[in-house]
Amino acid sequence: MTTQEMHQRGTREEWTAARLELLKAEKELTRHSDRVAQMRQNLPWVRLDKEYRFETDEGSASLADLFRGRSQLLVYHFMFGPDFAAGCPSCTSIANGFNGIFADLAAHDLTLWAVSRAPLKKLQAYKHQKGWTFPWASSFGSDFNFDFHASFTEQQQSEGAGYNFRRDDPVMNAGRAGSPSSGPARMAAMTGTDVSTYTREREGLSAFAIEDSIIYHTYSTYARGVDAIWAKYPWLDRAPKGRNEMGPWLR
Repeated sequence: MTTQEMHQRGTREEWTAARLELLKAEKELTRHSDRVAQMRQNLPWVRLDKEYRFETDEGSASLADLFRGRSQLLVYHFMFGPDFAAGCPSCTSIANGFNGIFADLAAHDLTLWAVSRAPLKKLQAYKHQKGWTFPWASSFGSDFNFDFHASFTEQQQSEGAGYNFRRDDPVMNAGRAGSPSSGPARMAAMTGTDVSTYTREREGLSAFAIEDSIIYHTYSTYARGVDAIWAKYPWLDRAPKGRNEMGPWLR
């Protein structure tokens, strides 16, 4: 059956009536999204006393340095491990939207960084290949990714490490089993590594604030929690065929 045969047809009057019903749902979704955003901002701030070091284009940097004089910091946990030959394709798609938004965020007293565990030279080469200009730091040798649950050790993986505030994450389980399934295996192959190595790095976003030289962790999200910052999805969700994905897990 073709897509044309599957989808209903109607008159302009029928379309308008259905659209008005949808408008009610969209308005409620917008209001609910506003309420959820307020809940994020109401989370308690957790003071960070641990020191983290990063390698950047400007040299060695602390977490405080990443703020670049602003009061807020957003870190995208980009899946690019030390043994990867290329960045995760999904993270790459997400990062394609960072160049244009970086300056706008800075105007709101907010600095955006991507952070990965791969050595800086690998990140710089990939960044150059993609034509990206946003700041990207290496946390190689640091506990940063592990502490914020975006990277896992082999032991954690073998024991079933928790991800996205749960212990039954299907992708992590696939990595633990070394599954040759078409999903994670295909993504792993695109990074030049195997399923287990690939799934020990995970996508996510963490937010931080700094006041009186004290850094606070304010928020983190993982898995489909990063859909909201994936620039293509708001467009696709309004397209006739939606996300129309053939990928392993993106939906």
